[in-house]
Parts: sequence; C-alpha cells; structure tokens
Amino acid sequence: MVSRADERAFAQWWWTVDRVLLGALLSLIALGVLLSLAASPPVAEKLGVGSYHFVIRHAMFAVPAVIALITFSFLSPRQVRRVALVIFAVALVGIIVTLFMGVEVKGSRRWIQIAGLTVQPAEFVKPAFVILTAFLFAEGSKRADLPGRLLAVFLLAMVIAPLIAQPDFGQAMLIAIVWSAMIFLAGLQWRWVFALGGLGFGGIVSAYLYLPHVTARFNAFLDPSSDKNYQINRSIESFIRGGWFGEGPGEGIIKRRLPDSHTDFVFAVTAEEFGILACGLLVLLFAVVVLRGLMHAFKEPDPFVRLALSGLMLLFGGQAAINMAVNLQLMPAKGMTLPFISYGGSSLMAVALEMGLALALARRRPRPVRFTTERSMREAFA
Repeated sequence: MVSRADERAFAQWWWTVDRVLLGALLSLIALGVLLSLAASPPVAEKLGVGSYHFVIRHAMFAVPAVIALITFSFLSPRQVRRVALVIFAVALVGIIVTLFMGVEVKGSRRWIQIAGLTVQPAEFVKPAFVILTAFLFAEGSKRADLPGRLLAVFLLAMVIAPLIAQPDFGQAMLIAIVWSAMIFLAGLQWRWVFALGGLGFGGIVSAYLYLPHVTARFNAFLDPSSDKNYQINRSIESFIRGGWFGEGPGEGIIKRRLPDSHTDFVFAVTAEEFGILACGLLVLLFAVVVLRGLMHAFKEPDPFVRLALSGLMLLFGGQAAINMAVNLQLMPAKGMTLPFISYGGSSLMAVALEMGLALALARRRPRPVRFTTERSMREAFA
C-alpha cells in the first residue's frame, strides 16, 4: 500500500494521477489485444504469415505502449511542453520525408521504414501539435507582444500542407477540427467562429473539386452501390448479423471478407462476434476517457493546461468517433484507426504518448493560495 506521506516519485504520482482515467485507458489497451485476436487471424492467413502474426505483434506493441503511457504521465506541464516541441519537430520532418522516401500504400505516402519498422509520423505530430497550439493560445492571451493566434495559424498550415500532399485528408481534417475547437475555447469571437466555419466548408468543397482521392471517396459515400464501398457494405452486414449479442468469439464469417478487419474495421468485427451491446460498452469506455479528461480541463485555472487537455481529449474522442462513423456508413471512409483497438504500432504508440501527456496534465497539483485580508490569513492557519 502506498502511503500519502511517502515523498518518493511513484507515491506522489499515485496520489495525484486520475486512477479512473488510467484504468479506462489500460482497459482499452487490453481490449485492443483481445479484439485483435478476433479480427486479425483471417487477414494473417490470407497473407501467409501465420494466424496469430498480428495478434503477437499487437501484444508486443502494447507492452511499450503501457510503459510510455505511465512514463509520460509523470511529467510536469513545463516538461510536457518541452517534450511536445521535440516530438513535433521530429514528426514534422518525418512527414516531409515520407513525401519523397515513403512507402506507398493505396496511392498515399504516409509511412517510412525505420530500422525495419514501418512508422507513420502523422500519428505522432497530432498530440504535439495540440500542445504547442494550446501554448500559443494561452501565451497570446497573456502577452500583448506575442501574436499567439497568428503563430497558431502558421503552425496549422505547417502541418496541414504536407498531410494533404501525402494525401491524408482524414488526418488533416481531424487536426483542423480540433484546432478550431481549441481556438473557440480560447475565447474567439463568434463572428470569427462563423468565418472559420465558412473557410472550413470552402476547404472541403475545394478538396472535393480538386483532389481526385477525396472526390472518389465522397462519390462512393453518396452511392452505396459503388464497388468502392465493398468494405463499408460488409461492415454493415457485420452489425446486422451480430445483432444485440453477437455470434460468439471466433464465429464471425464476414470478417474473412474484410481486408482491413484488423485495422479500420475492427469495430465491425466486434459487432459481429460480440454484438451491438459490446460495441456500446466500448463506446462507453471511450466516453469515460473523454468526459473525465474534459472534466479536469474545465476545472483547471491554468489556460495552457485547460486548452491542451481539452485538445488532447477532443483529438482522442474525434478519432474514435470518425472510425466508428465510417464503420456505420455515417461518413466517407477516412482510413483512420480506432485508438488502442485497431492494429498498428505507430497508432498504438502515438495514442499512448498522447494519453500519457493527458494524464500528466490532468494530475492534481497544489493551487497557490491568495490572502486578501488579515482575517482570511488567520482563518487559513486556524
């Protein structure tokens, strides 16, 4: 048992970290390994790499992910900013390198090979971008000599431009949405909110008109009978076949016709084998993480911590919502993983880093006490 009087680093961490939030995150990581066991064997068998190839790799990545989650949660807000700056610089360089040396998959260059591992730098740039944006918004509101919002716009352009060039419109859209939410929370006037909304709508229309990759996906979404909707249609079949309680572990058959059952469509496999109720419980677990994090953010007096924690939670929840919406044919396919659940080493490690930083910002810290009168001082020490 860890004593509250213990002054060692672990004891201080244990009594200040949000253990409910930590437990929910560890539960998601464990469920990711379990659902990989259900979703990945058919894909592995088709590739001829052994039935449990992806399960083993997912479990192997889960171990350093847990270590990263806990390690980063020890950081102070100042250390969080410094770590974010380093990660952002390295990841942004990685994104640019992928444009020239990246591995092309389905017409996009999003991955690079590093020491035998395939890494997607965009996954790591997202949490770092959110934290740096929060710092610019917070400092800009306190210092008249710092054009925080203008620098944040420049930072957004730095990230969005190479992502669209890859092309990775889904990640670019998610980052833009989170950035817009953060600038609204930072106190943007309503007229600018509507202006940004119009600009965003114009960007989506322009992407549809001038980016063939985006045009094809939107057209496929609007035409359910399109051949490009093969996986989406199989996903809907999974929900119908699974019903409320599912067919049982290992009893899914539609997953054998889903090429991305272990990545983008693991939510559909969950529906077929474990049922819609299990999907609801998974959604509830994501909701606990997001709402718990936002609860801490709204109570936080420090503008940087409040904005950074809100942004990280919106990023985490937004990515999960987009993945689930695609599985349910509620929006065009985005090629976005379900955090902690989908197979993918880059995604798993990046989300663990993201939530480790969120845990660090959500930790309880002593508040400065201000005494305005002699009476209040006497009462405080009485």
